[in-house]
Amino acid sequence: MNAALLLALLPALFWGSTGIISTKMGGNAAQQTLGMTFGALLFGLGTMLFYVLPKGIYFGSRIWVVGVLSGLVWAVGTAFQFLGNKEMGVSISMPLSTAGQIVMNALLAATLLGEWENGKMWLIGLVSIAVVVLGATFISMPDKRLDGVGTVTPKGMLYIVISTIGYMFYFILPNYLAKLGYISPQIKEAGRGVDYMTAIVAPQAIGQVLGAFIIAIFVLKSGSIMFEKPTWKNMATGLAWALGNIFMFISTADPAVGQTIATTFSQLGIIVSAFGGVYILHERKTHRQMIYILLGTILVIVGAIIIGNIHQFA
Repeated sequence: MNAALLLALLPALFWGSTGIISTKMGGNAAQQTLGMTFGALLFGLGTMLFYVLPKGIYFGSRIWVVGVLSGLVWAVGTAFQFLGNKEMGVSISMPLSTAGQIVMNALLAATLLGEWENGKMWLIGLVSIAVVVLGATFISMPDKRLDGVGTVTPKGMLYIVISTIGYMFYFILPNYLAKLGYISPQIKEAGRGVDYMTAIVAPQAIGQVLGAFIIAIFVLKSGSIMFEKPTWKNMATGLAWALGNIFMFISTADPAVGQTIATTFSQLGIIVSAFGGVYILHERKTHRQMIYILLGTILVIVGAIIIGNIHQFA
């Protein structure tokens, strides 16, 4: 596996750990979301001050529009992911969310961005997605002998659907707006695409903070506890997420990787969250569930390897 694909795997490590870190840090969904955005903002401002501006990367109004919009929809995805975590447990909700994101992001990249260029690619891509989804299903397989957290619930599934929609738009917006011509090819392709993706990090973080405030106050009704200790502790979650974010955007900009492969690889955090939920957060699992988790992990890895090498297979 070459260096570009190895780099594309780093978001899985960082993003897969966010549910574990946020659970350890404590707080409700609003506090976790806000704290995470504060950490992301700290990272984003550092990126802007020490990389984007000194390097003279284009940082005009359109960069801000793309970044802020992406950050707003990300806040929706994150807040409802945390609600899903609390409703069903990290080892259940994160894999289900991952499955939804893999399907939607890969299909949107293939259709809207045109990354699957022929029928053979579509066949291989759809089969590999199906393998990943089957693996995610096994990882999140409930057991009727367990009640409460650790089982799939209708409310939890609703949270995951809303979360998946938010994350779907967060992933696709930067590249899709460039494809539509809102961002010129010169800006999009500067520095092999890394300059554009790096430039939107700070505006994106500002959009994340704005979205988190709106959701915390008007959706989650947690305005009175927004600045308590758990919020600040969850800045650690945001820093971990921000590292995954920058590596994911760099990978999507790399022609050797692309949107479909980068987003699919980033979802391998399903393995980190599934096993981390069991062994670090001590979420209850039966022997039968652990067998399904192991089988599901193998399927996810196989599916990701296939889609990661789709051009070779096709």
